[in-house]
Amino acid sequence: MQASKKDVLNRLATIDGHLKGIRKMVEEDQYCVDILRQTYAVERALKKVEAVLLEGHLNGCVREGFQSGRDNEIIRELEELFELSRK
Repeated sequence: MQASKKDVLNRLATIDGHLKGIRKMVEEDQYCVDILRQTYAVERALKKVEAVLLEGHLNGCVREGFQSGRDNEIIRELEELFELSRK
């Protein structure tokens, strides 16, 4: 995860900026469609953050967990993440 930490933080800063912009748009009674476009952009940005985090987890923590014999724990965590992603 360390290699992508800067990327994740940059993406989160961008999301934070988008959210502040959305809040301002709502306060200013901007056109709903324009606000929705921004909320969709935030959703896409969050999906990208999730993808970066998951990739780092799979290539780092999961690999290390299996190598250290924590198979059941790793599988349980992955099942939990899968269920959370479906809700």
